[in-house]
Formats: sequence, structure tokens, C-alpha cells
Amino acid sequence: MSNRPPVTDWSTDFDHLDPRWIDNPYPIWDELRGKCPVAHTERYHGVYFPARYADVRAIAYDTEHFSSRRILVRENPPPPIPAPPITSDPPEHRPAKQLLLPAFTPDAIARYEPEARAICRGLTAGLAGKTRCDGAVDYAQEIPVRVIARMLGIAASEAPRFRRWIHEILELGVTDSAVVLRATGEMNAFFAEHVASRRAAPGDDLISYLLAARIGGEPLAEKHILGTLRLLLIAGIDTTWSAIGCCLWHLAREARDRRRLVAHPGLMASAVEELLRAYAPVTIAREVVKDAEIGGCRFEQGQMVLLSFPAANRDPAMFDHADRVVIDRKVNPHMAFGIGIHRCIGSNLARMEITVALDEWLKAFPEFQLDPSEAVTWSQATVRGPRRLPLLLG
Repeated sequence: MSNRPPVTDWSTDFDHLDPRWIDNPYPIWDELRGKCPVAHTERYHGVYFPARYADVRAIAYDTEHFSSRRILVRENPPPPIPAPPITSDPPEHRPAKQLLLPAFTPDAIARYEPEARAICRGLTAGLAGKTRCDGAVDYAQEIPVRVIARMLGIAASEAPRFRRWIHEILELGVTDSAVVLRATGEMNAFFAEHVASRRAAPGDDLISYLLAARIGGEPLAEKHILGTLRLLLIAGIDTTWSAIGCCLWHLAREARDRRRLVAHPGLMASAVEELLRAYAPVTIAREVVKDAEIGGCRFEQGQMVLLSFPAANRDPAMFDHADRVVIDRKVNPHMAFGIGIHRCIGSNLARMEITVALDEWLKAFPEFQLDPSEAVTWSQATVRGPRRLPLLLG
């Protein structure tokens, strides 16, 4: 990815794999919002990038012109790989999403909080007495992996395999479709074994839940089950560990916010919402299936759109002091979990994990900062979060 032609004009030739975009996209988005609210590039066979809140919102709600069948921008895209409901359009989307909602209500998620808290306490205990750690690898990335493994009824020891699949599908696979197809095949085979075992002996887990689910009175097809399981694994891990990592990165840099949270833990709920707004990890794609006009810009059929919820969340037309983190912000209609029919079903799970992770971390390490001797490295492509987060503890 580092050998790609550099961008010379973000409005007409942007590239979300450019190192400047990966390291710090916010000034780029500010420039686009003022200069060319909807950027375009011929890279990736043609992609649009709206930077304003109103435009992102309009596209997210327009399922007639913008399809979700392709949710990632790739250089050489393979045929669409279904992962319902996120890759589903109306009318198939509604029943696919509704069958999952009971498993992700606040009450359903609350039963996993004690386990999430125990995971976080175990991780912080393992770091006790150390002066350095990697906040991403040693902490943030461990929490969602273990929680989603518990929800799926899969051993947490599979975490390295899960990490590899996420890296291959969401990062390496942007420029190498063979990697995507291989990883998807491996995931299908992995989950097919677990589906077969649950058919023989159902348990209290999401795989068994999907096997018992019905749409129109009929059981889900194997393809639907495997696609949904791939979605639950990937979306349940990468987005949340990226958000937790971003929160730690901010608090390591901003001592005032960190100390205020330590002194006033009642601010945690609003702080989590504000950190989600400021560092929303997910940009999702849409395929233009009919010519459309949004925000004064023409969108041509057959091209893609990068629907950047993080950019929308930084729009000063929507948020006062949009470029600042205000941990007691009162009005905060952020799009960190998306908007429209595809708003994230896992928002209650993510909020719980982020809140618990920050609460337990700050109890264990009220003072920490970035390690100036090592660089922070960020993920590449459309889920943004630190992959290496060197910290000094104490």
C-alpha cells in the first residue's frame, strides 16, 4: 500500500490508503468540506466521498439510488459477498435485521457486562507494575475478541485467527481480492463446523440463536447463517477495539480530559458519546445503482460512495466546536453507529464494552501518556483505530 501514487488533489484524486489520510484524515476532510463537499476519484473504478453531515445522511436514507450490496471499496472487487443484514437492501433487509434485534437489546447485552468487566480487570492486572505497554495490542484488541467469542460460543483461544481474518478482509483485501476470497472461505469452513455441532447440540449462543430463527416461518438458509456469522465476528471485533483504542489515544494525549474523568466518573456516559463522535471508527461504502444528485453533486450509476460517518461527525454545520472533544457535550446526534436502516444493531454492545474498558483502565491507570520513543500506527482502509499504541504507565 505504501507504493501507491501520492495524492496531489484531494477533491479530484483522493485515496483513503494514502499515508496522510491514514495518519490524520481530519484536516483533509475539513479542506474538502470547505472546497469540494463531495470529492471524487477515478481510483478504485470511481468513488465519491461526501464530507458533510447532511449529504452523508441523505445518502444513508436513499436505498433506491444507493445499494448496500457492496460495503467495502476495493481495487479489484470480487462478486458481492453477502453478510446479511448489512449487505441487504429493502425488502430483504428488514426481516434479516429484525431477527437479530432481540439478541442485542440493552437487557440482552447487560448479561455480558460482568464478563466484560472481568476481562478488563484481568488485562489491567496483567499490566500492573509495568511502566510500558501497547494500549491497542495488550488491552483494546483483547476485549471485543473475548466478548464476541463468548457470545458465539467459540473458544477465546481462536483470537489470533480472528485477528488475521479481520486484517486480511478489511485491510489487505482492499488491494488483493484473492486474500478476501481465501479468508472468506476459511471463515465459512470454520463456522460451518460450528453450525453442524450446534445442530446436533444447541447451546446458549448466537450460532444456536440463528439456527432457531425463522423468516416467514422458514429456517435461515446456510448461506444466510454463515454470512451473518462472518458479519457478527468482524463487526463485533474491529469496530469496537478501534473505538477503545481511539479513546485511550485521546486520553493519553489530553491530561485534562483524563483527569476530569477520573475525578468525575459520572461524566463517563457523555464522554463515551463524545469520543465516539470525535473518533468514530467506521466508514461504510454504498454502490450507486441509479444516477442521483445529492448536495449539488451528480452520482453516476456503477460507481461507489465512501459514506464517512467520521467526517459527518466533524461537520461544524452540525456540531459546535466540531474539531474539539467536549466530554460533557449536551447535544450530540453523532453518526458513529451509522444512520438509516443500517444503523448498527450492535450499538448497545459497543457502548457497554467501551464504557467498561475505560472505567476499568482509569481505575487501574489514572495516569498514563503516549510513549514518545515509539510511533502510534493506525489501521489502513475504512475502519480507523490504532493498531499500535505505545503507552507509558504511571
